[in-house]
Amino acid sequence: MQRYIIRRVAEGLLAIVAISMVVFALARVSGDPLNAILPEEASEEQIALTKVQWGLDKPMHVQYVIYVRNLMQGDLGKSFKWNKPASALIKQKLPATLQLSAFALIITGIIAFPIGVLVAVKKDSGYDWAGKIFAILGQSAPTFAVGLIVMWIFAVQLDLFPTSGKGGFSHMILPAFSLGYYNVAALMRLTRSSMLDVLDTEYVKLARVKGVSETKVIWKHCFRNALIVPLTYFGLIGAVLITGSVVIETVFAWPGLGQLVIHAIISRDFVVVQAVVLLFAFAFVGINIMIDILYAYIDPRIRYS
Repeated sequence: MQRYIIRRVAEGLLAIVAISMVVFALARVSGDPLNAILPEEASEEQIALTKVQWGLDKPMHVQYVIYVRNLMQGDLGKSFKWNKPASALIKQKLPATLQLSAFALIITGIIAFPIGVLVAVKKDSGYDWAGKIFAILGQSAPTFAVGLIVMWIFAVQLDLFPTSGKGGFSHMILPAFSLGYYNVAALMRLTRSSMLDVLDTEYVKLARVKGVSETKVIWKHCFRNALIVPLTYFGLIGAVLITGSVVIETVFAWPGLGQLVIHAIISRDFVVVQAVVLLFAFAFVGINIMIDILYAYIDPRIRYS
């Protein structure tokens, strides 16, 4: 088990290093950040001094070595646009992203699990077909399109929710649903599949023969035993929601990391872009490693595969 954990952690760190190299290179080929830092009438002397000040006068591989060295000391760099440490900007915006992601996770569970159980129990009925259509739409519609559609219907036409911004509970409904709709569809299909497997087992048939009520059979005997696979995916959704919040935060003007990184990209502030993407990578890889380790504890065969 110890060797398995070490191997998974090493693979995760290797993935982080690869991501950092790719993001570091792509951020710099997107354009010269000096155009965003200096005015158009800047002199050659000002340009040269600014390059030295921000370390842009060095070759790219040297810049990367310096970046990694600073990163290992907890220094994510300083923003070109806001002239603040990237860590301070992330600390300021992260709570809003976590709040929206957590609410989207709750909405995902509240919608996906009951619908998944219903369409499994009502297999091949109208409910089942409606659930399949709901899932197909959720997994094929782009997140930004879902956001714009629900905004137009429920905020503009029906005037039930605010169109944008961060405020009370009502401000979170539309962006959280838009962010979680794709995962609602996927989790619903997993729940349906797991429920169908459990509904066919002998102990469920025996419970029905004994006269146990159908509600108790479904929710106590079936649903609890069908939760293993969906809950595994449910754990991954947290990371997916955080990393997928970029577009939705922009659509709904939600003041989180997503909006921060979009503004940083427009301003060619690659220091902030690197920091946010690296944070997303750590979250995604870290959660994947924890789930893999949990699997290995639950099923020892996994560590030998």
